Amino acid sequence: MKPLKIGISIGDINGIGPEVILKTFLNPQMLNICTPVIYGSSKVLAYHKNTFTDLHIKIVNLHEAEKAAIGKINVVNCWKESVSIDLGKPTEVSGKMAQIALSKAVDDLKSDKIDALVTAPINKAAMQSAGFKHTGHTEFLQAELGGHSLMLMTSDNIKVGLATNHHAIKDVAGLITRELILEKIFILEKILKQDFGYERPTIAVLGLNPHAGDDGTIGAEDKKIIRPAVEAAKKKGVLVNGPFPADGFFGSGEYRKYDVVLAMYHDQGLIPFKLLSFGEGVNFTGGLEQVRTSPDHGTAYEIAGKNLANPASFRKAIYSAIDIVRIRRRYLEDHANPIVKRTSKMKEFSHDDDVPTEK
Repeated sequence: MKPLKIGISIGDINGIGPEVILKTFLNPQMLNICTPVIYGSSKVLAYHKNTFTDLHIKIVNLHEAEKAAIGKINVVNCWKESVSIDLGKPTEVSGKMAQIALSKAVDDLKSDKIDALVTAPINKAAMQSAGFKHTGHTEFLQAELGGHSLMLMTSDNIKVGLATNHHAIKDVAGLITRELILEKIFILEKILKQDFGYERPTIAVLGLNPHAGDDGTIGAEDKKIIRPAVEAAKKKGVLVNGPFPADGFFGSGEYRKYDVVLAMYHDQGLIPFKLLSFGEGVNFTGGLEQVRTSPDHGTAYEIAGKNLANPASFRKAIYSAIDIVRIRRRYLEDHANPIVKRTSKMKEFSHDDDVPTEK
């Protein structure tokens, strides 16, 4: 099977992104399962590589992803100038370079020049100081790729999706609507079927307020918005339950009974997820036509340049991107219009001298 072409955006050049990318490909077996195309700068990678005596890696310089060499580490140079690297510090320069690399990678993803995208961590403040107008990767990808995205954290132990992403706590309650919860439930069901191979996924929905509102005595959102949305999804055939009080749901291990959990806001879902899976988790932007994953950690400025960064989550993000692309392609082929599939098969037969053309 031809290895998939996996685009990799370099992330913040002052953080651990370049280090975990390089460490991921220290194992030559990685080049048997994918063709990496790193968007950034070979000079920046050389700087990070030379920081450590044990990173002996050769790279191929490119201008375009189409020329990526199988079995090699390919780098699309997104800028020509030398840039200042200040390890462990968010700067306008690091934000600008991360944005340039990300934009080029997403353009190639939209043009099918790469099969999937894995993004190294960025610093949102550095990005925004350089003119980035989004609160994170997820919001940028939805704006660029279209569709209705859902941030899904995945690991071998648990999957957690978010109803809202990077929003201040004071704004979350106002964003929770029946329509939003229904949309996220349907997206989750589609993701688990299409991208993870579940036939009948089970979904748990968390409440917004303490004790899931205590029947309306601690906020009305759970009783008047979330529960009706869950019931409406059930009537559509979705295997979904909730809303559950978040503390007891995770504390009792109830999450193990479900294939995926829908949390109402960022920390409600990511704190238990990272407690259970930190360093082995993957962030998947579901609901879009293209596949993007990332590690479950940030720029980790405090250890940048110290040879302490663990590439396990980044490696897992690459594995996940490959698996999702292949599962999705198989799913879409299996669920294609049967008339179209039959017509295609007839054309295939008509060019085969050993097989009679179907009438």
